[in-house]
Amino acid sequence: MKKFVYLLFAGLLAFTSCSLFNQTSSGSSSGGNVRTYTFRTLPQNVEQMKALPEASLKDPYAVAALSVVALMQYENNQAACYEMLNFLRGPEPLNNYTKQFMRDRLQGKFYKIPSYFNGATPANNYTPSKPYTIRVSSNPYSFQTENWATLWLTSGGADNPRSIKLRQKPSTGQWFVNDIQYLSDIRTPASEDPWR
Repeated sequence: MKKFVYLLFAGLLAFTSCSLFNQTSSGSSSGGNVRTYTFRTLPQNVEQMKALPEASLKDPYAVAALSVVALMQYENNQAACYEMLNFLRGPEPLNNYTKQFMRDRLQGKFYKIPSYFNGATPANNYTPSKPYTIRVSSNPYSFQTENWATLWLTSGGADNPRSIKLRQKPSTGQWFVNDIQYLSDIRTPASEDPWR
C-alpha cells in the first residue's frame, strides 16, 4: 500500500511539474543533465524575449536555449537578432568580429539554426515541430571551471552535439553567452542536396 501511495504521489508531482513549467530535466548515465525547453511562439524582439520566464538568466541551460531562439531572427531581422544576443551576452556585447563570424557561418546556410529544434531533420528541410522544443545537455566537465560552463545542443543534421560556452557574473548570479560554437556545418537539407 505504501508503495502505491508513493507512486501515486510521484506521478502527481511529475504531472504538476510538466503542467506548470516550460522546462523538463533529466539526468544521464554520463553524469550530465538534459533539460528541455518549449516555446509556443518565438520572440520577435528583445522585449518579447525579456518577458519569457527563461530570461531571468539564472539558468545556464535556459540561456543556451535562448541563444538559438535569438538566432532564429537572424535571417529576417538581424537588428532584432543582435539586440537579443546582446541581452544574452550581458557585459560583453557583440563585436564586429563575432558578427562577421556569424555571417560567414550562416550565409546561405540559415537552416543550421532551426536544426536545433526537435523534429527538424534534413529530410524535412529542418522544419521544427511545434511548439518549438530544444534540448540542452551537460557532461561531467561542463562546470569544471568556476563561473564558466560548456553546454551542448543537438542538431538534427549532425552526429554529435555542438557546444556553447557561458560565463556567470557572480555579483548577480546570472549566466551570459560567451562563445557560440555550434554554427559549424551540418548535413544539407533535402531541397538543396544534389545527390537526392
